[in-house]
Amino acid sequence: MTGYYIIIGISMLVSWWVSSRLKSKFEYYSNVHLRNGLSGKEVAEKMLRDNGINDVQVISVPGQLTDHYNPVDKTVNLSEGVYMQRNAAAAAVAAHECGHAVQHAVGYSMLNLRSKLVPIVNISSNLMQFVLIAGIAIMAASRTIENPNGNTTVLAIGVAMFAITTLFAFVTLPVEYDASNRAMKWLKDTGTVTTEEFVGVQDSLKWAARTYVVAALGSLAQLLYWGSLLLGGRRD
Repeated sequence: MTGYYIIIGISMLVSWWVSSRLKSKFEYYSNVHLRNGLSGKEVAEKMLRDNGINDVQVISVPGQLTDHYNPVDKTVNLSEGVYMQRNAAAAAVAAHECGHAVQHAVGYSMLNLRSKLVPIVNISSNLMQFVLIAGIAIMAASRTIENPNGNTTVLAIGVAMFAITTLFAFVTLPVEYDASNRAMKWLKDTGTVTTEEFVGVQDSLKWAARTYVVAALGSLAQLLYWGSLLLGGRRD
């Protein structure tokens, strides 16, 4: 299992670095105050109105970077800082989450696919580690001279579960990038932010998107490792 722990370690290190950069960017652009004086809440409400969306509510939720769009109850959930602040970072986050609301309203295909995957991903993510460990144990215990690879059925099920979560991570990428693109286009086209403020919006959303890229690549690396075990490529 040494290889697995190396992959996990590298993934965690890169994820920590990207997350740290993201937090520092948001702190920096939180000091770039909007000339129009709009709060994150007001930016979100304006973007929704401009896109003809009248059935989505903008609400405040506790925490930091807890912002999200909930398609079930049609709410744009903004963290307390984003909800009240009047700066480039808040505008970026608010508009990005509204980008998801626009995706929902227009029936964006990748968002629909992501939503359909959620139930099975929830089941897979909760069970796959137990199934993978059990699969490794069963495979090792069942090896014989006639069958040196042992029984790999349970491990194959675990790898399939991991593949589903990895697919979900990669489906998430175009969803997040598209939401950011919609947000930036609207902010720029409507003049909601100035040229200087737009630089902050663009930089903030770029680093936010990279957290999803790191997560997807980390998941793929782990999937390849478990797949190699299943195929008998390594038995550490």
